[in-house]
Amino acid sequence: MKRPLSRRAWLAGPLLLAASMAVPAAAGGVALRDDRGTEHRFAAPPRRIVTLLPSLTEAIWVLGGGSRLVGVDRYSNWPAELAGLPRVGSMDDAHVEAIVALAPDVVLASASARSLDRLEALGLRVVRLKSETHADVRRSLQRLALLLGTPAEGERVWARLEREMDDAALRVPAALRGARIYFEIGGGPYAAGAQSFIGETMARLGLANIVSRELGPFPKLNPEYVVRAQPDILMGVRAELQGMGARPGWGLLAAVRNDRRCGFETLQYDVLLRPGPRLGEAAALLADCLVRLGKA
Repeated sequence: MKRPLSRRAWLAGPLLLAASMAVPAAAGGVALRDDRGTEHRFAAPPRRIVTLLPSLTEAIWVLGGGSRLVGVDRYSNWPAELAGLPRVGSMDDAHVEAIVALAPDVVLASASARSLDRLEALGLRVVRLKSETHADVRRSLQRLALLLGTPAEGERVWARLEREMDDAALRVPAALRGARIYFEIGGGPYAAGAQSFIGETMARLGLANIVSRELGPFPKLNPEYVVRAQPDILMGVRAELQGMGARPGWGLLAAVRNDRRCGFETLQYDVLLRPGPRLGEAAALLADCLVRLGKA
């Protein structure tokens, strides 16, 4: 059995995390290392920010930097106050000319984005952040808070998310703890694995995942994998879940026959798929459905 962390070790966690991402900066400036290992130095916290991922847009907003956003990707739809901002494509088809015209101090993107080399070639600073796990979310919040010049905000937001996930876990019916879940991404054949931030949220709620850690965060599955795994509950976007019974062999699933499904409307599904400052809200959505199933 693991020994509990001492108070000193627990308090040191956020400090070690911050130290791992920070690099020396001049007085009044900001410096950090992104998830590609690139060091970025700014004479002052950026005032003009472009985001190319909804979770990064939401993180900047929640961290208090919403007024600094001058452009966002086409999928950023929360909060409503951002509706009037210019849309600059997405990670895979960024509108380079439009981004350059906005004269951003920094562009925030996924570490996996492959289409942003041209932005860097044109002299723009692109900070790339990974977002597959809860640890990635916490680290990104820390980095973005540092970037905004308000480093304490990152850990404050993360502490709130921890509390919200704990609160959601307390609402899960005892009879459903340990239930085996299949969480579908879009209309398949991809799934949220145990390694993903979605899988980690489910684990926080006391649920099991039919997709093992060895398959990675978001593996592409053969439909027969799900049939063989016989999940207790199916989760995904509502429009797709209604038709699952028509898939070859899926009509045999007890979860289909007994309608043990958590189908989410599009805006709710957006929350579930975004590794950012609404993780607590995502956990609450999952708990809400489990409560309904527990009463059925």
